[in-house]
This record gives sequence, structure tokens and C-alpha cells, in this order.
Amino acid sequence: MPNKIYLIISIGIIAFIGIFAVFNAGYSPESEPVKSDVTEDVSESSQEKNDEQKENGEAERDEEDKQEELLEEVKETTTKKGTVEKVENHPNQLVNCKYELKGIPSPKAVAFRPETEEIWVTSLMNKRYGVVVFNTETGQRTEIQLPDGGGVEIIFNKTGSKAYVSQMETGRVFQINGETKIPKKTYSTESTWSKVMELSKNEETIYVSNWSGNDVSKINLEDKSTERISTVRTPRGIYLSRNKLYVAGFANGEIQKMDPETGDFEVLIETGGAMRTIVGDREHLYVSDMALSAIYRVEKETGETKPFLETDNNPNTIRLTPDKKILIVSNRGINHPSGDYSVPGPEWGSVLFFDVQSGEILDALVAGNQTTGLDIDGEGAKLVYSDFLDGKIIVCEIPTYEEFMEADGGRSENYKDDLIK
Repeated sequence: MPNKIYLIISIGIIAFIGIFAVFNAGYSPESEPVKSDVTEDVSESSQEKNDEQKENGEAERDEEDKQEELLEEVKETTTKKGTVEKVENHPNQLVNCKYELKGIPSPKAVAFRPETEEIWVTSLMNKRYGVVVFNTETGQRTEIQLPDGGGVEIIFNKTGSKAYVSQMETGRVFQINGETKIPKKTYSTESTWSKVMELSKNEETIYVSNWSGNDVSKINLEDKSTERISTVRTPRGIYLSRNKLYVAGFANGEIQKMDPETGDFEVLIETGGAMRTIVGDREHLYVSDMALSAIYRVEKETGETKPFLETDNNPNTIRLTPDKKILIVSNRGINHPSGDYSVPGPEWGSVLFFDVQSGEILDALVAGNQTTGLDIDGEGAKLVYSDFLDGKIIVCEIPTYEEFMEADGGRSENYKDDLIK
């Protein structure tokens, strides 16, 4: 009997100690107790916030995992011999076009990879591959697959170790290893119909113009964070200079100068045309107006903007030679009367060469159907351009500035007679 009493007393003491411990575990002398209804509201709010953060985090991880899986699927590249044909030149032509490379669906942009013999070409809206790489020494052709479609524009970092390709249908940018030709990273612009890209000087940030988004995406290449900056309607060409971002407005023909840090901007000119591509030297910018068949020149210091020279119909891409003495313009030619851009028009495309100082034409090439992409190698010795509807690119040798000046305009005097089909 006494043992039972001791047992009951012991159990009671243990229970009391347990209750006391539980009570004290929830009490903090640094805070006042709150009413139960407030506690429930705070608890529910906190729980909702935690759930939301969890869902957002999981969504971000899911998207990153999805993109990584997509890139894993395209690690195989296809390499084969390219189809190369010799090009015949006009007798008066100063620029010596050597050969053409065929069989590229909708070649949109072309670019020489720095310090190599490679030409990279984006293939627009191509489900099989997004980029084709040609080695001009070996003739090898490498096809690079991109998830969900083709590529539209392409740029390289200074060394050529990284290529950046935009994909307008998905609003993404792919980083591709220059050596292996394998896509390594993908970035979301968080906008729509992304096109032209521009790298910051330190190569830590990439700016992307978003045609349908009416903005420019500012993407941190390290943490992939994205900021969208509002612009004029249908921004196309962009150019970064002296910490200012210049934007070419395609809808109304504006040239916009903005501070990418604050978003403050001014419109330097509005032509009512369709501004497309921007290039620049130390003192000036040059901007193509596709609708008005003209090039405008902007004085960086003052912002003064004036018409500089006239081009052929529908000027597309423009480039400056490395010495900044020659401006080269690709022109698509007159569109088909139906307005269907997928149908060749009544006029051939062209490539024109202008003296930057005087605006005088130095030479002219009669090209193919819808001449679009254009680039110059780092030495200023080679030129490549694309004929969009013909599915080919053409590689040429460029005379020096002195050789151009010693001649008498090359083929420019009578080339227009050959533009009409």
C-alpha cells in the first residue's frame, strides 16, 4: 500500500514539472503576450507569406531546372561539310566577293567570332537548329540546337569565348561556349519578342531590346536577375556609350537616349519612319531608318541629330569598319507588292559602302533576295552578309580605305540598273 502511494505521488510530481516546463517554454520576458485573435491573424498571414515564398521559390527552381534540362538535351552538335560555291564579281566592283555558303533557313544575323576563322549565323524560327557555324579555313559546318526554336541576333564577348544568341519567340537569351559550341546558360528577358543585345563594358550585364514588350531588359549575367526599362514603341537597335543607352524606335522612327540606371530619357528625333540599327564611333552615332531609306547621324556631345545620307530601299543592318572610316549598309530592296515578306520582291538587295567623312558612296554590291545580316571581321579585311530569302551567306574581301579613295566609286555609278529583276 505505501508503495502505491509513493508511486501516485511520484507521477503527480513528474506531471506538474512537465506542465510547468511546457508553460515556460512559450513565454518570453522580453515580449508581452498577445491576444489570441491577433495571434491567429498574424499566424495565418505569416503562413500565407511563407507559402507564397515557397511557391515562388519552387517556381523559380522549376523554371531553372526546366531550362537546364532543355540545355542538356542539346549538348550534341552536328558537324559536316558546308555547301560552298564561288561568286562571280562585276568588273567595276572593288569589293571582291569570294564564295557563298548555302542551305541556311532564314539566315537573320551573321557575325565573325573574334580572333578566329569562324562565321556564326542565326537561323530564324528554325525548329531544327538555331545557329550555324562555318569555319572558313576547313569548310566545316556546325549546327547548334536551341530549345524551342531558332535564333535572331548574335553578339560575342571581347575574346569570343562566349556567344549570346537571342530567341524572340520565347523571350530568352542563350550563352554558348565559343569553343565547344554547346549552350551553357539561358536567361529570361521577362518580356516578349526579344531581339538586339548589347554587353556592358565589364561584360557583367547584357541589355536586350524587346520588340513587342516596348522595353529593354537589363540582365545581370551572374545572378540572372532582370530589370525591365520602358522605352519608345517597338525598340529594335540599341547601343551603349558613355553610360547612356541609345534605342532605335521602329514604330515611329525615334532615337531615344536614356540613363539605364534611372530610366530617365529624351527623344533626340522622331522621323515618323522606322529606326532599326545603331553603330557608333567616338563622336557620332549612325542609325538606319528603314522606312525612309536613310541614315541619320547623332552628335554624342550635343545630341544634335540630322539626316546623313540616302540608301537603297529598306536599309537593314549597318556596320562601321574597325578604323571607323567606312560605313557599310545592307538593304533588303523593295518588298513584294502583296506585303508578304516571305515572298521575294521585284528588286534585289544591295550592300553599299560610304565614306564616313563625306558621305560619298565608295562601292556597291548587287545582292540577293532580302539582304539582311552584315558583319566585318576584326581586321576590317573581310565582310559577310546574308540573303534572308535565299538561305545563304556571302563572304567578301574589303579593300583598304586608301584603296577605296584611289578608285572612282567602283560599281556605284551604274549598279542601280541591275537592282530591278
